[in-house]
Amino acid sequence: MNAAFTSKTDDTPRTSPDAPLDERLEAAARVSAAHFERMLDYLSYLPPAEIDLVRQAWQYADKCHTNQWRSSGDPYITHPIAVTAICAHWKLDAPALMAALLHDAMEDCGIIKQDLVERFGPTVADLVDGLTKLDKLHFNTREESQAESFRKMLLAMAKDVRVILIKLADRTHNMRTMGDMPRSKWNRIASETLEIYAPIAHRLGLNQTYRELQDLSFRYQRPWRYDTLDKAITKSRARRHDLVQRVQNEITAEFDRLNMPARLAGRESTLYSLYQKMIRNHLSFAQVTDIYGFRVIVPTVTDCYTALGILHQMYKPVPGKFKDHIAIAKANGYQSLHTMLVGPSGVNIEFQIRTEAMHIVAEAGIAAHWLYKSQGKQATLNTKWLQSLLDIQTETNDATEFWDNVKVDLFPDSIYVFTPKSKIMAMPRGATVVDFAYAIHSNIGHHTVSALINGEPASLRTELKSGDVVQIITDDKANPNPVWLSFVKTGRARSKIRNYLKTAAHTESMVLGEALLAQALRAEGIAAAPSNDEANQALWSEVLLKTNSKSREDLLTDIGMGRQSAGWVARHFMALLASQGLRPNAVLLSQERYASRDKDSQSTVALDGDSNASVRYATCCHPVPGDPVVAYLGRGDGLHVHHAQCANAKRLQATDAERFVPVEWAEESNHKLYASGLRVTINNQKGVLARVASELAQANVDIRRLEMDDEAAMQTTELRFIVSVHDQHHIENALRSLRRIPTVVRATRILPLA
Repeated sequence: MNAAFTSKTDDTPRTSPDAPLDERLEAAARVSAAHFERMLDYLSYLPPAEIDLVRQAWQYADKCHTNQWRSSGDPYITHPIAVTAICAHWKLDAPALMAALLHDAMEDCGIIKQDLVERFGPTVADLVDGLTKLDKLHFNTREESQAESFRKMLLAMAKDVRVILIKLADRTHNMRTMGDMPRSKWNRIASETLEIYAPIAHRLGLNQTYRELQDLSFRYQRPWRYDTLDKAITKSRARRHDLVQRVQNEITAEFDRLNMPARLAGRESTLYSLYQKMIRNHLSFAQVTDIYGFRVIVPTVTDCYTALGILHQMYKPVPGKFKDHIAIAKANGYQSLHTMLVGPSGVNIEFQIRTEAMHIVAEAGIAAHWLYKSQGKQATLNTKWLQSLLDIQTETNDATEFWDNVKVDLFPDSIYVFTPKSKIMAMPRGATVVDFAYAIHSNIGHHTVSALINGEPASLRTELKSGDVVQIITDDKANPNPVWLSFVKTGRARSKIRNYLKTAAHTESMVLGEALLAQALRAEGIAAAPSNDEANQALWSEVLLKTNSKSREDLLTDIGMGRQSAGWVARHFMALLASQGLRPNAVLLSQERYASRDKDSQSTVALDGDSNASVRYATCCHPVPGDPVVAYLGRGDGLHVHHAQCANAKRLQATDAERFVPVEWAEESNHKLYASGLRVTINNQKGVLARVASELAQANVDIRRLEMDDEAAMQTTELRFIVSVHDQHHIENALRSLRRIPTVVRATRILPLA
């Protein structure tokens, strides 16, 4: 970046704020012209006609910002010019430079978009409008602001990436001149820069901007630590000058001797990266050895590997510190060979080896597209990461949830794993088997049941390591488990799982709501809910209006979740139908009244054994097929099925009887597995627990959980099991088997009976 356009390096004399306005405005015009003329030095890549368009935009912006001043006392126009200079450094096209000059015109000067369309065309107007929308965001909380700001930037980026490039240039100049702002604002702006803008710059490959934003944020967030490290680096630089010069001379001489064309450039760790390394590894400044490094720029990819061999012959490599980002490029397009060598005096020195084209991409990232274009070459934009975030955005309505999903993808620390067909997949460090499955395809992720890592069975929560070969095993009948959300790492996996669970919960609740409404309508003498067709549109509209529901599906879902009363909705239907002259079916009314007295005749909801968002089996009594059951319709969380004699269910019936819904077990319900509690009292003897577990296994009962009292010195001990069974008959068989064991004193089912 060129710092010549910040107020700190401006040698144009300022007028006093107390000077007459005419004098100040005249001086401001001279400052503006001087800054713009200096910026023109960076526009040599544009044809004269386009430079003239940029000049017109400057003249218009200069007029718009008349009598507006920066905190430093500089004319405000110096800021848009500085932002444009940064964009010119990236060789952005004329419309982008014009938008950079005008980026504050709509917000601060009352200019409307149509004015810009008429004067500069729709492209420039759209870019300025996109930037203005980003700046006009206001939110209730900092977290919401951060989340929604990022979402808006993502959408603007998807429409035209130049918007985010100008925004990054704007933030860079604001950070460079933040010393002129009130100190009370430093921490907030620096934190936002570090958490949002720097990671975006990194993911877009703008490494120079990324490093500068990190260092500037560090400078204003931790001023004392920044100054201390800065002084330490300055002293170290003086001490190690001879060492760095010696290495540079040795390498240059060796490459010349081998007729290997190469350009060698020294590099120094940024203060922020140095500070993070000290914090992460608990090191003092004196213990950090790899402060300095070199970049070796060579003509071709083959030369990169040749140069690596030469360096490894000259200095000893540090084991485990070689990375090939040429064969496996980073997600933002970065390519380079990295190696750590032990230089003279035992000092570790990092080398980065790349071609000239790789160097342009490494420093300018996505802006390299325009750099190449200015040189008459073609470059492709790496949009894979952006597309991944757009997919998450479409599946996430809540801004904070969206931010939670993408945070991991913003701060990448990649590992590289392989599919069975040897395809390389880049994943964030800490990614699990489930993350890998969703990275392949959402359908693979949804139906994942197990995996093989390097040919060995592995659990779904296993964290992957670089070099792992991962094979995903799927089952068409399997579905995502809510537990996965507790260990998945990537935003893509998290958003796909959440979206699936929300959709499934909506569907299940709607089906239950339809059954409950049909049941309630029969009690009012209506055989079935009116069909959702044109003839009944007015009727449904009236009901939806009364219940504050957006659609029929939403109403049924709310009934299924317990947020709406099926009886109340049915009575409202009956009142509307009565106003149209329709009467309840007398025969049906008689049948339902008789059924209400005879539980066996009541219309009921069938339980098929699936525990989901609309039907949950109570963990206090663990009902299983064959048990008499009742169901309580919770407020917003669906049906809770209890054993009919459960004490908790009895208490709810005494206080909230109208929320109980008749249910019965479906015929196929005993094909599923259910949790049930067993209490087994045993005589303390060696091997008795193994014998109990063996008997349960022979009865085809799986043990989910075991608790036991700490009574080693007592004669008897109580074991409490949570087991998986098919039905009541299955439990009774298991209990009979346990009672036959000589050391078992008592074996019963755990039921909180009233």
